[in-house]
Amino acid sequence: MKLLREFIDYKDLKIIQEDSKVGCANSKNIRIEGPFLQAESENKNKRRYTKDLLEREIKRFNEEKISKNRALGELDHPPTPQINLDRVSHKIEKLVMEGNLGMGSAKLLDTPMGKIAKTLVIEGIILGISTRGVGTIDEKSGYVNDDFQLITADIVSDPSAPKAFVEGIMENKEWILEGNQYVEKAIENMEKKLDNGGSKVAFTAMMEFLDEIRSKI
Repeated sequence: MKLLREFIDYKDLKIIQEDSKVGCANSKNIRIEGPFLQAESENKNKRRYTKDLLEREIKRFNEEKISKNRALGELDHPPTPQINLDRVSHKIEKLVMEGNLGMGSAKLLDTPMGKIAKTLVIEGIILGISTRGVGTIDEKSGYVNDDFQLITADIVSDPSAPKAFVEGIMENKEWILEGNQYVEKAIENMEKKLDNGGSKVAFTAMMEFLDEIRSKI
């Protein structure tokens, strides 16, 4: 499965400060609200999601994450599907389907990354939202397949900017779900070959691994 990330434009999001300390970086009630997901239309990554698929994933996300107070997101993109607790910046408190839009609300936390996000908001920096998930894509139709799993929604600085080189690599890595952990498919393939052969096999496996990574760039 590929690591899929979808960007939401700045103009579609709004910042809400509910605290009496507006203008202070210690404000504890700053939220980002707006559309986090969109169905039945081509996004900037040339991908489409069916409404049924997003409804299913939003329902699962509410049951498994939001209802259990575990819906965490990070400041900027991580390179893997896992949630990195040292980079958590916000908690997603609401995610519901309204028409073809998945409307969400995320509260900025008093974590180190959350405080950075709060300061950026207070200084007038416009932030964006990028959902993160894993799944495969039907290359002909551009639709994301039913194996898609929504992981979270991250805060990003420039969702309209061209993807950086490293982002391009990370977005196209393939992942498999092993238990409750995601494992990189390319690395797993190489490790299996190394376990089953000698030095010549190891060299061949390494070259195949590098070719596989290059092919995803």
